[in-house]
This record gives sequence, C-alpha cells and structure tokens, in this order.
Amino acid sequence: MSANNLTLNLVEGSVSFSFSPQAAQELKVALDQLMSSLKAVAAKTTPSAGKASPQRPTEYRYTGEVFLEIFCNPNIWPTPFAAKILLTVRDVNIRLTTEAELTRVIEDVNLYLEQVG
Repeated sequence: MSANNLTLNLVEGSVSFSFSPQAAQELKVALDQLMSSLKAVAAKTTPSAGKASPQRPTEYRYTGEVFLEIFCNPNIWPTPFAAKILLTVRDVNIRLTTEAELTRVIEDVNLYLEQVG
C-alpha cells in the first residue's frame, strides 16, 4: 500500500484510496469544525441552557483519483461520540456509500497525517 493511501475504518471493514496530504489537512479542518458544531449542540441540550440554535450540516467534497464526500448533520446527534457521518467514495468503476463513526474517521485522518508528515 502506498504511503499516500488514506484508510478509513468503517463499522464493518475499511476502504483505502489515494489521497493527498493537503486534502487530508483540509478534511481535518472540516472534521474539526464539525466536532465544534457537535459540541455546541451537546452543550445546548442541557435543560438550563434552553433551546439549541441549529448548526449547519458539514459537507466535504474532494475530487482526485477518487471522489470523496462526507456529510453530517450535527443537530441529530446527542454527543460528538455518538455521531456518524455519511461517507461516499467513488471512481469510474465503483461507488461506496456507507455510514462511518465520526471519531474513527478523525483518528484515521490523524494517523494518515502522522504517517505522511
């Protein structure tokens, strides 16, 4: 496996594809923003905090050798640790659409950045 392959561990199995370090850094920023949105929603769900203001969904798209799309609506998850993302990876021959645990994807991206950095 090439050093520039990102492996994302799914609930059952994993998917690995060519991914640039720059794109991984951009994905990390998007995931960090999503985590902040999820924390804001979780903080506002306590009874004393009142009604939470809705957070914008996260949509990340990357086009390279493969097309990667990540989507998550932070308003439907009670905590960041329960959150799942909708993940689509496709190229001309195959399309994979599945759910993945947010915390696992964050760990996978961080590991990739450590390996290529």
